Amino acid sequence: MRFRFLFALLPLLVLIPAGTVQAEAYPSSYTPLPSGSTLITNATILTGTGERLENASLLIADGKISFVGNGEAPAGVTTVDANGKWVTPGLIDVHSHLGVYASPGVKAHSDGNEMTNPVTPNVWAEHSVWPQDPGFSRALAGGVTTLQVLPGSGNLIGGRGVTLKNVYSNSYQGMKFPGAPHGLKMACGENPKRVYGERRQAPMTRMGNVAGYRAEWISAQKYIEDWADYEARLATGDEDTKAPKRDLKLETLAGVIKGEILVHMHCYRADEMLTILDMANEFGYKVGTFHHGVEAYKIADTLAEEGVCGALWADWWGFKMEAYDGIQENIALVDRPQGSCAIVHSDSGEGIQRLNQEAAKAMAAGNRAGLDIAPEQAIRWITSNAAKSLGIDDRTGSLEAGKMADVVIWSGNPFSVYAKASKVFIDGALAYDRDNPDLQPVSDFELGQLLEVSK
Repeated sequence: MRFRFLFALLPLLVLIPAGTVQAEAYPSSYTPLPSGSTLITNATILTGTGERLENASLLIADGKISFVGNGEAPAGVTTVDANGKWVTPGLIDVHSHLGVYASPGVKAHSDGNEMTNPVTPNVWAEHSVWPQDPGFSRALAGGVTTLQVLPGSGNLIGGRGVTLKNVYSNSYQGMKFPGAPHGLKMACGENPKRVYGERRQAPMTRMGNVAGYRAEWISAQKYIEDWADYEARLATGDEDTKAPKRDLKLETLAGVIKGEILVHMHCYRADEMLTILDMANEFGYKVGTFHHGVEAYKIADTLAEEGVCGALWADWWGFKMEAYDGIQENIALVDRPQGSCAIVHSDSGEGIQRLNQEAAKAMAAGNRAGLDIAPEQAIRWITSNAAKSLGIDDRTGSLEAGKMADVVIWSGNPFSVYAKASKVFIDGALAYDRDNPDLQPVSDFELGQLLEVSK
């Protein structure tokens, strides 16, 4: 690469049934680049907590946010005058397929859907991530510092997702967000029933979808019970007891029931989302986030009461029947109830490059409807709420003392179509600078193509 980031190890534990801790599999090897102290001054700061600060300062030290607002800067600090500019947390996309549907978009790069069986919780998206995907650098130029890469939605249960820091590495482990919980991608509605119905196999209907989920959750409950019985026998001194056979599918589902793996559910219709919530209650697990949720506005109060996030598009609708009842005010309405968690996601290698503009469209639609949404509120849709969805809000997603210094300096109001990310910091290190070509990373793959073209 023209500019490459290399990283070392911070472990991520993988938990298996009955609470037994196994040596971590495919651990994160990410560690932040060395960084000095940086003081950003005279900026309009959106903290991601609902605050907007004018002519304010932010100090980055030791890779963390030291203070926001006013404070004493250490001697020798690098000062960036952000007069006329805006500062936000690094943007977070909770629904991306970068690396698993990499650019260029050819069949050989189609690694996101293991559609050999409607139930594949044993597959992990990270094992398909190609770190050389040029899409990562495009997202970085748009201010995206963290993203979740998910399997596709052709299956009832598609597999585990992975949360990445948007940094350059030769391996996906070098990008893995240390300690971020795994997510499980599930899908309801037209996608799985179309994929398998066309093959004349189950599921062919929505009732077949639900029956398929329930059968798997029953198996997962039995798997947990078998491991618990085994450990109980061991505790009594029964050394001849035999351990249950390890099952990678059921291991993932057991992790969901035990609250160790977060559920990210692709679902469009309000009635289906309510069915999924009932099923979660039946089997004792929690839905963390509904993705796409074109009809989420119809059940906004229920989502808030259940503590479920809605990761939604600003204005995608009508491209299939279950997406037909969408409205542009969807995100703004989901954001209204007390305790809500509205998120703007991309589901697109292009949309992730302008996530701020997608949020701006949703904000404008809400304001036209009289909902009076300010920038300090809307920025949460692509920062702190997104971090909550991924289970990393204690470490990133807002500009608060002690959190990771994932920071974007914008040329102007980030909700303007004219705004561009001027500088992007990840863990305090300057990862992207629009004015410095040496800080505009290019992957080895892309650099090779550019060199070939220039000959």
